Amino acid sequence: MDVTQKEHFMTDITSTAALTSTKAAAPHDTPDRPVKRAMWRGWRRRCPNCGAGPMLESYLKVRASCPACDQALHHHRADDGPAYLTILIVGHIVAPSLLIVFTTFRPEPLTLFAIFAVGSVTLSLYLLPRLKGLIVAIQWAKRMHGFGGSD
Repeated sequence: MDVTQKEHFMTDITSTAALTSTKAAAPHDTPDRPVKRAMWRGWRRRCPNCGAGPMLESYLKVRASCPACDQALHHHRADDGPAYLTILIVGHIVAPSLLIVFTTFRPEPLTLFAIFAVGSVTLSLYLLPRLKGLIVAIQWAKRMHGFGGSD
């Protein structure tokens, strides 16, 4: 193989590699959706597309579609993710707080239990629908589970 054949061969390899990497980098021709904005809208329990319509129709039930912009929301697969995140966050807040309060103030056990039980339940009930909205919004922004991308 002479020098010109080697150069031609290397050019073919380079152009083929460039085509392959371009196809791998952009699997679909749709523009990216803004993830941070969708996450904020999901945290507020609003439609990740328009931000105007409510995402949830009851405490945790996601609507089939947004009443404001008609964005389909039934594709979501939040499953147990919001519950796991709620337990993780509440546990990381309550456990150190319980230790600090117990060692510093030494309250009666029943008082300690009552305060932290009510606090844990309240924080859990506050976080659960917001984290569900957040997870659904992330799935929408990343085009997961039928939200505009290929599965």
